[in-house]
Amino acid sequence: MENFELLPLNDLMRPEGFACECGRHHSVDCKYLSIRRGAINDLPEAVKNVGGTKPLMLCDKNTWQAAGQRAFEILSANGLAPTVITLREHGFPKVEPDEYSLGTIAMGFDPSCDCVLAVGGGVMNDLGKMFSLVSHLPQIILGTAPSMDGFASNSSSMVVNNVKSTLYNACPAAIVLDTDIMAAAPMRMLWAGLGDMVAKYISVCEWRIAHLVTGEYYCPRVASLMRSALKKIMASSEGLARRDPDSVGAVAEGLVLSGFAMSFAQISRPASGLEHYFSHIWDMLSLERGTEADLHGIQVGVGTVLTMDIYEGVKALKPSREKALKHMAAFDSAAWESEIRRVFGKTAPQVLEIEKKAGKNDPQKHAKRLERILDGWDEIQRIIAEELPDRDWLLGKMRETGMPMTPTDIGISHEDTVDAFLRSRDIRDKYMSSSLLWDLGEIEDFAKRL
Repeated sequence: MENFELLPLNDLMRPEGFACECGRHHSVDCKYLSIRRGAINDLPEAVKNVGGTKPLMLCDKNTWQAAGQRAFEILSANGLAPTVITLREHGFPKVEPDEYSLGTIAMGFDPSCDCVLAVGGGVMNDLGKMFSLVSHLPQIILGTAPSMDGFASNSSSMVVNNVKSTLYNACPAAIVLDTDIMAAAPMRMLWAGLGDMVAKYISVCEWRIAHLVTGEYYCPRVASLMRSALKKIMASSEGLARRDPDSVGAVAEGLVLSGFAMSFAQISRPASGLEHYFSHIWDMLSLERGTEADLHGIQVGVGTVLTMDIYEGVKALKPSREKALKHMAAFDSAAWESEIRRVFGKTAPQVLEIEKKAGKNDPQKHAKRLERILDGWDEIQRIIAEELPDRDWLLGKMRETGMPMTPTDIGISHEDTVDAFLRSRDIRDKYMSSSLLWDLGEIEDFAKRL
């Protein structure tokens, strides 16, 4: 079987996909991909490639100005005039990927449209995927910034009942990334793309650890594809600060590779670990308070710095069975629930329901995980050594772009940072470094170091 990391992007899109020894058949739904300077001119070809004649265009006021108006003109000149829905804020500082926005699209839907064209980044792409799923129409994404890695993923990061949730749907049928447009995006969006990608060192590391501790599905070939995406982006990170279109193009290719990896695995695990959960909880706290969260990738970048520091502690840790069992025996479900309600407010019932289904706090499940951790501690340390880069090197690569590095840089308080770390294992059934530290009875001690 071919090594994914050695194949060109277009070869990874082959319709028959790849049979893999991991037991899953790997494929992506993407049929058309254009990443180049001036790629917006390829939109008519992309629409026709997915069988479309009249797109439903989704944008917000910013993405309309960045590329939407020009896309409308290009499509109209080619007899493919779209129906445009411009999404607006509703009680929040920016458009959110939630039930209200999805409902707005449904209410404005023109039944004569035969494909969905999302213009923008993460929010527009996520909403486009969800509406594509429910309408059974193919989706096209015209990216306006290299700000996230979800262009080619098979999932959407949505807000459902105020809980940040991953919903699985499909990769867009066509992806158009104009590097001239992307290079002109606000610098925070360029930083966000880098922030979303440096996280992959941690996500692949935690995927392997979760496989060891819980038996979760893991595919070495998909992990290698993610590492390949990382190499491509880190090699071009310096050019981001100069807005070099070639560097932006390399980053865009890395972001698409990352999305392919998620589509191949059929889960978001190859691209998301503890660093993402700092961001998810900060988003939830902002929704609860009606305040504006920073860009997802910016928050993930800060979460990556925090998580790298946590792993420095994990590397020096000597696990104690006695401490782990004492921590489990002292677990107070009423006190835990009280903390969930304090942190999440009106969203707490949804978080409590997650634990009811997953049973992560169950003593018998903890005992099984603990045995695997203690028996496999040397292997866990080997995984960390293999997957995580030198901390100072990584932070240096981030710092040279000028991107935010600490919670204080993006207005996050110490209390919200600690709460995000302690509660990260509660908002989904996903095993991460915070889960590992909880199982070892070390999580409170590590929280004090943040």
